[in-house]
Amino acid sequence: MNASSSTTVAIAAHRFGLGEPSLSALQGDPQGWLLSQIGPADAPRGESLPGAAEALRRITEFQRSKRQDGAAAKDDLQALVQADLQARLRTAATTTRPFAERLAMFWCNHFTVSMAKASARGLVGAYEREAIRPYTAGSFETLLTHAVTHAGMLRYLDNHLSAGPHSRIVARLARRGGDERAPRISGLNENLAREVLELHTLGVNGGYTQADVTAFAAVLTGWRVPQQPRGDDAAFFDAAWHEPGAKLVLGKRYAEGEAALPAVLHDLAHHPSTARFIATKLARHFVADDPPPALVQRLALAFERSGGDLPSLYRELVASPEAWSAQPAKLKTPEEFVISTARVLRLGDEAFARGRGDAGITQLGQRVQAAPSPAGWPDRADEWLGPDAVWKRVEWASRVAEHVGRGIDARRVARESLGSLLSERSMREIERAADGPQALVLLLMAPEFQRR
Repeated sequence: MNASSSTTVAIAAHRFGLGEPSLSALQGDPQGWLLSQIGPADAPRGESLPGAAEALRRITEFQRSKRQDGAAAKDDLQALVQADLQARLRTAATTTRPFAERLAMFWCNHFTVSMAKASARGLVGAYEREAIRPYTAGSFETLLTHAVTHAGMLRYLDNHLSAGPHSRIVARLARRGGDERAPRISGLNENLAREVLELHTLGVNGGYTQADVTAFAAVLTGWRVPQQPRGDDAAFFDAAWHEPGAKLVLGKRYAEGEAALPAVLHDLAHHPSTARFIATKLARHFVADDPPPALVQRLALAFERSGGDLPSLYRELVASPEAWSAQPAKLKTPEEFVISTARVLRLGDEAFARGRGDAGITQLGQRVQAAPSPAGWPDRADEWLGPDAVWKRVEWASRVAEHVGRGIDARRVARESLGSLLSERSMREIERAADGPQALVLLLMAPEFQRR
């Protein structure tokens, strides 16, 4: 590493982690501190967080009650959404494994399921807890499989309505004619197939064609979500909805049936384009908006050589000199900004206590668990740096400072949390502040705190 040891400690805390109130716990071995955190993400902090099956039952009850103006079911679903949101934020604000938590946030965004779409509302929290967090330190293939086949993803990208044109369900409905009791279908829906290829594995220039998308969509037919789950099964394969016959995806033939999907996902997970796509996104998230090509190449090789073993990928990232540049290149998203503030100021659970929602993250321009598209939230600074966005950060920091600033020594917090990352100019401005709240605003808006 080119940076001094004190600087690498601060980089470990802020670039790889989510901010620390004191850097003393990392002294001596910042890399070891990061490597010790590699493993499944923490279980979210929250009471009575239901799984996908229970969430689906509540969603169904809400949909029924809407026709009868049922306020109770609406309140119940809203309470579920809020509990999921606060569990995510409270976990990030209090975890002792912030690198593992940042990785969980990265993968949740990579495999986006968003409550911005009504069909996924109420399922995002269960999806993150069941399909993402337990698998962030296994193989990419395992993570991919759990994400794609989870009820949250199947509903979000409409696969639960997709039926093969020659499937038994389509033939049955054709014989019935206009039966209002017949299940709703959308024909062959390509949404999930396209996003798995473009956003989850190969990338937009990964070498697939429209014919591959259509064939993969046929492979995905039959993977459905019940309206009323029995037990804990929130997703299942229904052969009646599956398109019969073999399918040709990326030049390889797959037999019809339930086993075809895991076979396709296996091949996608081990494709060279996937290795490079994942390497690029990981390097962009942790290092720079335009990541160094040499770093991307090494990460891609680590991915390929290990068969998509994610811990091998993380270890290569942590060992890379480019990841430890003293000059911070990444801008914190609104969610990262608020979480790091809560951590550095030791606000803990109080920052996201019941009734406080997301502590203002939505007002800063990022609605948590509600990305605007399947591509997730952008991971480049220019997407978050408009004049209005910066002013909103100033206003938010001012509100926080008015609330807690008189009881916090911002000068001490700046030294203990940022260490040698803090420039003399920023420290001088904080020390010259007229009062505690102003000093805290200057700390929160300092370039060294805004970037990581």
